[in-house]
Amino acid sequence: QRRDMGIAISIIFLIMSTLLLLSRARLWSAPSRLAATRNHALIVRHISEHSKPQMFEKILIANRGEIACRVMQTAKRMGVKTVAVFSDADKNAMHVAMADQAYNIGPAPAAESYLRKDRILDVARKANAQAIHPGYGFLSENAEFAELCHRQGVVFIGPPAQAIIAMGSKSESKKIMTAAKVPVVPGYHGENQDPQFLAEQANRIGYPVLIKAVSGGGGKGMRIVHSAEEFQANLESSKREAMKSFSDDKVLVEKYIKRPRHIEFQVFADALGNCVYLFERDCSVQRRHQKVLEEAPAPGLSAERRAEMGKSAVNAARAVGYVGAGTVEFIMDEDDGSYYFMEMNTRLQVEHPVTEMVTGLDLVDWQLQVASGFPLPKTQDELVLQGHAFEARVYSERPERNFLPGTGSLVHLRTPEPSADVRIETGVREGDEISIFYDPMIAKLVVRGPNRDAALRKLKTCLDEYQIVGLPTNIEFLRRCVSHPAFLQGGVNTNFIDTHKSTLLPPRHALDDKAWALVSVATLLNEMNLSQQGRMRSSEPDSPWEMSKPFRVNGTARRELRFKEELGDEDTQITETDVVVSVRYLTATEFELTMPGSKQPIRASGSLTESGQMVATIDESVHKSTVVVDNGYLYVIENHSGATCKVKLPAVNFDSASSKAASGQKIVTPMPGKVVKVLVGPNAKLSKGTPIMILEAMKMEHVIKSPGEVQVDTLFFKDGDFVEDGKTLVSFVTPK
Repeated sequence: QRRDMGIAISIIFLIMSTLLLLSRARLWSAPSRLAATRNHALIVRHISEHSKPQMFEKILIANRGEIACRVMQTAKRMGVKTVAVFSDADKNAMHVAMADQAYNIGPAPAAESYLRKDRILDVARKANAQAIHPGYGFLSENAEFAELCHRQGVVFIGPPAQAIIAMGSKSESKKIMTAAKVPVVPGYHGENQDPQFLAEQANRIGYPVLIKAVSGGGGKGMRIVHSAEEFQANLESSKREAMKSFSDDKVLVEKYIKRPRHIEFQVFADALGNCVYLFERDCSVQRRHQKVLEEAPAPGLSAERRAEMGKSAVNAARAVGYVGAGTVEFIMDEDDGSYYFMEMNTRLQVEHPVTEMVTGLDLVDWQLQVASGFPLPKTQDELVLQGHAFEARVYSERPERNFLPGTGSLVHLRTPEPSADVRIETGVREGDEISIFYDPMIAKLVVRGPNRDAALRKLKTCLDEYQIVGLPTNIEFLRRCVSHPAFLQGGVNTNFIDTHKSTLLPPRHALDDKAWALVSVATLLNEMNLSQQGRMRSSEPDSPWEMSKPFRVNGTARRELRFKEELGDEDTQITETDVVVSVRYLTATEFELTMPGSKQPIRASGSLTESGQMVATIDESVHKSTVVVDNGYLYVIENHSGATCKVKLPAVNFDSASSKAASGQKIVTPMPGKVVKVLVGPNAKLSKGTPIMILEAMKMEHVIKSPGEVQVDTLFFKDGDFVEDGKTLVSFVTPK
């Protein structure tokens, strides 16, 4: 009886709080009130089962990658068990390994896996998950999914469905914001989609104008129009793109702010009527209308304007009966400081760690508490800004090719050391793949300092320490961004990248002599290491013929290193230039190097560990670098600056080696390597071009072929053997 009485009191309390919540929100539409009541009812049911608010025991994360890992980290700390879902492409992914349970939900394409509402809810039932965290992207702003969760008795860790619907429509949200007295950009947000009518509205607003897809996001369906003559063509293009992306070609027309800053406010609301803002983030550095760098607080924003914008953000959330974490995005006119509502993201943002860094809070923790029925952990008066923070998004992409996404394997991955002031938010490890099926973001680098200058210094240092080989990245581009004078000053607008494109995206320049010296030493030391590995596996390791250093009787050994350097930029075709470096051996690890076009040799020496760490001395200057060989390319990454020398190693000409040795009835290796597979046996009769064995050299496979009509006499190596430079692989006799 006592337990039943406790449950009854809890239900009465929640009903009363619901009435209070509704009385506070007179601006809500009827659908918004209904949605909030439904969401509240599900939380009531969750609480009534436990007589008071109680944290979930198990949640499902309907996402992948870094956000899935991020949610799991907090859940584990809170003692909440986690369930992962994964596609065929993600079966070995980091988030799968981190979860307590994991279920396959389909093939690699998102439409057949991560967007399958039915399969995700089926997993939730099988795993007995009480709630679903949608992360960001995929189903995070899908009102239908939120409603399905409600119907099946699973808590959706996010806002009510109607709030998602209201804020998902750019035109509808502008109407709601106008009623809530939140400033909106002057424009037309109505239903009339007649092209002539829209052109008239553009003339009324005044050029330049912005055409935006009503259901859009990520820059899709967005066009800047500078004159009436351009309007119709841009309108048609916008509608076509909107239809392809969102199955909805409705657009709105707004005044285009020429020098806009993108400033967004993090808001949080609970089911009891409490709503706060957790300050702002400046997200003005963007490419293709997508964020690259974020920081908090926004440079130059006064305390008075911050409070005013924060109040507007809270009003926006209240106007749609919001519950949970959300972000209200404003566009601020750099010229006069006026600001306008742009949109509301009804989910946890990618850049939420920036807010966590300057508030000392865990927003995923808040999400789980609010979804469990607890009130917000803090009131507005208790929230305080602490220092300054930056986030840099590390992508696999080609900035010089208009930021085209890249794919590939993380062959080499070295990150800055995580700490209380440095976070690496990621869902991948060394060896993992960035595939064509999902977003190419590798990680988010988040740093904090007591002030903007200190945080910026830390960000620069961390970017210099970030090393990735195996796929293209934007790391060098990020370094240029955070070192640019305009960014250092603070308060850049969304035109930053386009305005400073020539300095942020310069063409590739030829390597200087110091760089070529480092590349040459790295190549020579790498060859020596490979040779020593082969020597250790040799049956006669002490033989003078197993020496790792070339030698010449009564003379000094000399040789040439032949590289290929790739030059060019996004507007011209990439070209390859041959570069020849002359080498004179002094010892096995000391050399005299003569660069192209130079007669004065450079004295160089060094050591290289098996892990790729090189210490090289170039004319008395010591350089510490990381050396990586991958897919025919040599990378030398300076550890203190992150500066990377990337050169294409020349393809090993085994055919030439074969033809030259044919008269001697044998094939020798032109460089060290490993025998992957022997394809023929002793006494085999071969015709010209017949594959004999596969040799791996410089991490590329090469097929060794017969030089002519010959018969195998002796095969000197077997599968898995290491072979030194100049060794005989196979000898022949004339066929009988």
